[in-house]
Amino acid sequence: MTRKVIINADDFGLCRGVNDAVAKAHTEGLLTSTTLMVNMPCSLQAVETAKSLPNLGVGVHLNLTEGRPVSENIQVKPLCDPRGGFASSAERLCLLSLFSKNVRAAIKIELSAQVEWLINKGIKPTHLDSHKHIHTFPSIFPIVFELAKRFDVHAIRLPLERQRFSKAHWPSPGRKGLIKSHIIRNMARINRLQGPGLFKTSEFLGIAHTGRIDVDFLKAAFLYNSSPVVEIMTHPGFAEGLSQNSSRLVEQRLTELQALCSEQTKFYLSKAEIELVNYGQL
Repeated sequence: MTRKVIINADDFGLCRGVNDAVAKAHTEGLLTSTTLMVNMPCSLQAVETAKSLPNLGVGVHLNLTEGRPVSENIQVKPLCDPRGGFASSAERLCLLSLFSKNVRAAIKIELSAQVEWLINKGIKPTHLDSHKHIHTFPSIFPIVFELAKRFDVHAIRLPLERQRFSKAHWPSPGRKGLIKSHIIRNMARINRLQGPGLFKTSEFLGIAHTGRIDVDFLKAAFLYNSSPVVEIMTHPGFAEGLSQNSSRLVEQRLTELQALCSEQTKFYLSKAEIELVNYGQL
């Protein structure tokens, strides 16, 4: 059976540099999918770009930690600082969602507004994932699962990245990446129990190597991973509109864009006999 790989670009809509890179990585490279941050400054430009690329799968990159809410409902106030922007880090948001019914209600209203925003712009989401993987928090995932059912979204990212990186043919991940991968992997296992039926992949790649994805990583992902359906998370981008304040991945985004468009990467893909797909094609 032919293995299927989804290559997704997170952060579509963050800025013009990311939007242009997503378009280039899809038209000139191997990118098949992206997820749009609907509350970011260049989200409308991202929508127009997506409409010009009919073979690009587009989902929602649910976001509760950067920028301002989409919803104008006063009930989202527990998520905000006095200036109206999102107030919490991912870690703090997780704790608040565990103990506060009001926070969970605010999360549901805001995430619903984000999915609805994209649908109202004429794009049916292929799937849902999230900034900082917030959708995997066990207190938030049931909300996301319910919204997927409500809006007829057929897939949710399952960031179940198994520990295989000690083998010589995998580039070395960072220690922080390994720890993060371990934590998110355990939450993803809980998610599988909380919401069966909307997970389409058997493997996820990109957390442990966040900030280190290049041609060598994609070579390993294509040639040395045998899972039948895999999502690879990437963050391509040009520098325009990016800063250390808006993203910790600045220079790395160009490296990832170049890797996705590299002839060497395309050679490894052809050697692996992989079918590139998006979530809408599963």
